[in-house]
Amino acid sequence: MADDKDYRIEIDSMGEVRVPRAALYKAQTQRAVENFPISGTRFSRTFIRALGLVKSAAAAVNCDLDLMSADMAQAIQAAAAEVAAGEHDDQFPIDIFQTGSGTSTNMNANEVIATLASAKLGQPVHPNDHVNMGQSSNDVIPTAIHVAAYLETSEVTLPGMTQLCSALTAKAESLDDVVKMGRTHLMDALPIRLSQELGGWSEQIAQGQQRVRAALSRISPLALGGTAVGTGVNAHPEFGPRVAKRLSAQTGLPFISSRNYFVSLSSQDAAVELSGQFKTVAVSLLKIANDLRWMNSGPIAGIADIALPSLQPGSSIMPGKVNPVIPEAVAMVCAQVIGNDATITVAGQSGNFQLNVMLPVVAHNLLESARLLGNASAVLAERAIEGFVANEGRSRELAERNPILVTALNPVIGYEKGAAVAKRAYAEGRRVKEVAAEDTDLSPEDLERLLDPRAMTEGGIAE
Repeated sequence: MADDKDYRIEIDSMGEVRVPRAALYKAQTQRAVENFPISGTRFSRTFIRALGLVKSAAAAVNCDLDLMSADMAQAIQAAAAEVAAGEHDDQFPIDIFQTGSGTSTNMNANEVIATLASAKLGQPVHPNDHVNMGQSSNDVIPTAIHVAAYLETSEVTLPGMTQLCSALTAKAESLDDVVKMGRTHLMDALPIRLSQELGGWSEQIAQGQQRVRAALSRISPLALGGTAVGTGVNAHPEFGPRVAKRLSAQTGLPFISSRNYFVSLSSQDAAVELSGQFKTVAVSLLKIANDLRWMNSGPIAGIADIALPSLQPGSSIMPGKVNPVIPEAVAMVCAQVIGNDATITVAGQSGNFQLNVMLPVVAHNLLESARLLGNASAVLAERAIEGFVANEGRSRELAERNPILVTALNPVIGYEKGAAVAKRAYAEGRRVKEVAAEDTDLSPEDLERLLDPRAMTEGGIAE
């Protein structure tokens, strides 16, 4: 056991607590550390950053409203800025599985900032009376969730998706001449250009961005100003709107004060919606990742439409084996994001009367999903899409030998006759063109025109 000299005694409303001597936090943080030794998972950098931004803006507004002296407000702002910048992340030790309101983490921030501000000011700054002035954990934590979610999404998620969308578009343009086998039900189907396949993926990601941006419009409203139950007790009527305006100016993001504090405190519907859009993006990415794995399969006995970049040895026992590691990693990210959404869905319905009591787990999972999707999208773009090579010769050969090409003859010879030609071509291992020349009255010129795989790929996208 550590010596008593390594600790100091702090006192709160419940009595004395031993706190590590070097800690910037005080009694309430220490109680939470001792009460919740559950996962070892702490709040993310972005969430702590958001807390610092909120506390700084709150002190500035309280000064503007003549509720706090300028020198104290400046000290709190300076301390909060250090927290926002990540200078004291080691002073936020509380597990995310804690009190459902996040009161422990709000007080953690209040205590750390108060200690730092006291040193700067040369006189005591109180965690509750000063740093938490006009606030409650019940409006601070929902506000921090929205601020952090908007920051993470705009700085990580959307840029990563943009990078992936651009990579897919560029790759599609470079492969427009590659005609390959289309597949439905994992079975041979009509031909398609590789550019069209990638273009479909690019549009999926573009639509995902649109969905996420639409959801962010409901993340913009902030709960701060509602205090404990939404009535705004102990907060100046202008406090919430002014803080939101200040946060918007500081971050460049369109934050506004909630028009209804009761919904902002009691529900996490906006977070649930954003998480749902993240889940949709994850579903899109999972489809793309699995298509890449199938198309890369082989190289001898698989589909082998493409060859993904060789990034690392794929086996500890089979020399020369290389696996599609990036699509596999992305697929695992997607599984995590889908699981996070399930957690957020359950947490979102836990708004009992005037407060949601699963705020920390909403914050953790929402921010993790935002970060994972952005990073995975960027990695998929850089290490898979940009570097894969199309097996053009193999794709052309398979497309030209595909019995399903007979579909193009349906308007001329009918479905039944076409089916007979396809079956014979498949059974004899011959090209449809050869069999059709024997079994129909079509001229070689007509067959050449009708059975051109490239010509079958025209269309499919409205201009």
